[in-house]
Amino acid sequence: MTTQPSQAKSPTELVITWEALPKDFKLEDEPVNNIGHAALHESLEMPLLAGALRESLEIIGFIQPQMLIASNFGLCATVNGQFVTKAPDWLYVPSVNEIVGNRKSYTPNLEGNIPAIAMEFLSDTEGGEYSVKRTYPPGKWFFYEQILQIPIYIIFEPNGGLLEYYQLENQRYELKLPDENGRHWIEVMGLFLGTWQGTKEARSGYWLRWWDQAGNLLPWAVEQIEQERQRAEQERQQKERLIAYLQSQDIDPNNLPYSDFSLDLENLTSISLFL
Repeated sequence: MTTQPSQAKSPTELVITWEALPKDFKLEDEPVNNIGHAALHESLEMPLLAGALRESLEIIGFIQPQMLIASNFGLCATVNGQFVTKAPDWLYVPSVNEIVGNRKSYTPNLEGNIPAIAMEFLSDTEGGEYSVKRTYPPGKWFFYEQILQIPIYIIFEPNGGLLEYYQLENQRYELKLPDENGRHWIEVMGLFLGTWQGTKEARSGYWLRWWDQAGNLLPWAVEQIEQERQRAEQERQQKERLIAYLQSQDIDPNNLPYSDFSLDLENLTSISLFL
């Protein structure tokens, strides 16, 4: 077993080490899909929320090979000689030591950076998101705040759209208010995070979304396709209007004094300015 020396010792004598997880260790918080309709609905909804966050980042080329962005994924530490794992609904690690294609868990410090962000999505089933229980196994809040010391902890309630943004200050999570647009600037990612209401993949309700520094909403794939369709339609209509105008002036659009003339948007714009 590979073990790193103790990286932290809290004032209450918690001894924290970063050890490789045994291969036969059962990860906590694995999804269960067969315990009734409500649980089934939640098990489907949570991956949609997490997947939507990742999708926008993929489209803009934000995700790099050394990053770890995952959902319902085991974060591990050894506390007083006992393995502890928690599975956030979404997490972001800026850099890992080794790129692994089928990673099942992650031990900070041993395998790379401490996660910069951990998110939990509230459901009708109590998940311990606010638990500060310190005895084994510790609560999620205590684990993220005191053991892993993740700088940003986000709790999102999808039904009502409530976003709670906590930042680690003096080893305690402090609730931060959003800006005038209802968003939070995340310096480590260079992006804003906020809530958005709408429909995706037959789910209507509140979502977590990213905005760039200029305030532009990062699109999902279906939105990007629609934007391209609208752009193409606008260009088509503009071409038709310009062609109609040229013809109304007894000008043949195909016989203009432009070498290799083609009816693209740049040439048509030049024509409209010339006329």
